Amino acid sequence: MVHHSSFVDEEGISKACGCPLLPLKSHIKGPAPVSDQDKTDIVDEAITFFRANVFFRNFDIKSPADKLLIYLTFYINVALKRLEGCRTLAVGTKAIINLGLENVPVPGELGFPFPGLFPIPQSNEEAELFRNYLRQIREETSGRLLSVAYRANGTPNKWWLAFAKRKFMNIIIP
Repeated sequence: MVHHSSFVDEEGISKACGCPLLPLKSHIKGPAPVSDQDKTDIVDEAITFFRANVFFRNFDIKSPADKLLIYLTFYINVALKRLEGCRTLAVGTKAIINLGLENVPVPGELGFPFPGLFPIPQSNEEAELFRNYLRQIREETSGRLLSVAYRANGTPNKWWLAFAKRKFMNIIIP
């Protein structure tokens, strides 16, 4: 059974492109509200549920936060694919930084992995808000992913990097 997001209550949460801009435990600047450090955020959920959710080809959406969970699961899959050949934490960090420097497409643009999952932005401001949120959440996910994909001594964790070979929802990673 697919693991769904626990963020079903959208009370007081702003949205962009039909996606809730959920709070993050982050020091990275961006449009996401700051969450308490002791609470679980969507990035924690995505990393925790990744190894179970990556096996599913279908994902029924029960809340708008599930859309973000799908996006983050795909992004973790892409990041693990980039880390696959990196034998040290330093090389892996460099690969993740390069991934973070890439353009972040929004719905309606070429390269967005899930056409139809999110509505197309109604204005340029909404598109930029969503792009900045996705950039912030990708950077935060990358940093936390490095801490689980590599052990404390800087060597790869094979129990995580083995999932780089999986295709999430049958999407081929470029």
